[in-house]
Amino acid sequence: MKNILYLIVVFVVSLSCKAQNNVSKVVETNTSNPKLVVGIVVDQMRYDYLTRFYNKYGEGGFKRIINEGFNCKNNHFNYVPTKTGPGHASVFTGTTPKYHGIIGNDWYDKKLKQKVYCVEDDSVTSVGSNDAEGKVSPHRLLTTTFADENRLFTQMRGKTIGIALKDRGSVLPAGHTANAAYWFNYENDGNGNWISSSFYMNEMPKWVKDFNDSNITESYFKEWNTLYDINTYTESGSDLNTFEGGFKGKETATFPYDLAGLKDDNGGFNIIAESPYGNSLTSDFAIAAINGEELGADDITDVLTVSYSSTDKVGHNFGPDSKEIEDTYLRLDKDLERLLNALDNKVGKGNYTLFVTADHAAPNAINYMKSVKVPSGFFNESVMQKELNAFLNGKYGLSNVILSRINNQLFLDYQQLEEHKLDLQTIKKEIALKLLSYELIDKVYVTSAINHFENTSGDIELLLSNGHNQKRSGDILYVFDPFVLNSASWNKTGTDHGTGLNYDTHVPLLFFGKGIKHGETLQKTEITDIAPTMSALLGISFPNASIGKPLEFVLE
Repeated sequence: MKNILYLIVVFVVSLSCKAQNNVSKVVETNTSNPKLVVGIVVDQMRYDYLTRFYNKYGEGGFKRIINEGFNCKNNHFNYVPTKTGPGHASVFTGTTPKYHGIIGNDWYDKKLKQKVYCVEDDSVTSVGSNDAEGKVSPHRLLTTTFADENRLFTQMRGKTIGIALKDRGSVLPAGHTANAAYWFNYENDGNGNWISSSFYMNEMPKWVKDFNDSNITESYFKEWNTLYDINTYTESGSDLNTFEGGFKGKETATFPYDLAGLKDDNGGFNIIAESPYGNSLTSDFAIAAINGEELGADDITDVLTVSYSSTDKVGHNFGPDSKEIEDTYLRLDKDLERLLNALDNKVGKGNYTLFVTADHAAPNAINYMKSVKVPSGFFNESVMQKELNAFLNGKYGLSNVILSRINNQLFLDYQQLEEHKLDLQTIKKEIALKLLSYELIDKVYVTSAINHFENTSGDIELLLSNGHNQKRSGDILYVFDPFVLNSASWNKTGTDHGTGLNYDTHVPLLFFGKGIKHGETLQKTEITDIAPTMSALLGISFPNASIGKPLEFVLE
């Protein structure tokens, strides 16, 4: 009997030790996750900015990420339109506008019968300003981000903080459950503070107040000259040319720029956002957030999303071949190095994981392409809309039946068609045929056709299908010839974006840090692969509508 009792005791003790070992293994497994994930989006960054300026980059920014991390060289967007709102949403949700619903920066809301902005929300109030610039939230985003899934997985103990000059660049990546999203109040004569929304908080944290009360932002009202001797900027065109926009109050778009002297004519704090100093300010604030929120301070994974918006603004103004864009990226390289050093010091080398990508790319300036004899042009969509409405009025007596034209889509007045007892599909097809008669329009599709494009591959039809949300998108979509921009909304200098062509879809994708292999691939990857890859790294659920695949060759 004593022997039996002894065996039972030994067995129980053995089970207890085994259970403790298993618990220990679980703890070890959990703590093997990075303490912090940093998702970086560089607004309007073409892939070739990595290679064109590589020899001028320092050792601690882009080069460090490439040389120690993994470089996906053939990374593309898999939908249109390639715009900022959809881009940020797709990077972090792992899906496309078809599912996440952010079909543009703006679109025509069929129920409200008016144009809406992707993150505007009249149900919330500004925090940090007295204007309406904080009346935003992610309420139009229909799906979760990987940051949301991390919050759910950690029972809301893992923090999420979103940062960008642009509100949509902060709000959409951070998702629905974020602790906070912050953006720079620079538009419409903003107060130059980092602000937020009552969706996240009722009062700013002390560290944000301290940052806003400091002189950091105002210190960037200074001269913008080239970081290095302008004569060494051989990767860009001449400084003086007719392809660039420039700033009000300065006759030529040439270095140097006196931002303090130009600010009153260029929207005050807006001119900081329009210069590379906007990226420097973003890094300043991101570093303040790491310290102020104690991100990565424990073993529960936090997420920080950072979008560098000024690259987009400089690109729009000056174009991809400008001295200004080259200088902007050389300075961004320094700002990335500062951020990496701060992460090393605060979170620790090997304790964080980071990725760098873009929300879209951009074509060369159209007038520059004209000058080198590449087929290109401008198309006036406003004139087109007027002509189509006039045609439909003359034939059917319809009055402005095309209610809106946005993102290469037309929205029709269903009520008016019903009143005139006209068949919707017949009118759509008639408009499509009329559109095809215009020079510089390559293809036209009606929505009934787009809904059947899911099984196509490798063509514009698949990109259109992935970007088409049945409830929110327009009735007719049209595709321009290559290197064609809408002149109704563009001043014919600098550049714009939005197509499914390589110059808009090909963007960097770099992974770096804990759990990431060193290497590179020319295998095609897609923007929707990022979120599931991060989810796989963390061992959490994929975002709820993710269509991407985890990139196994990136992960250790």
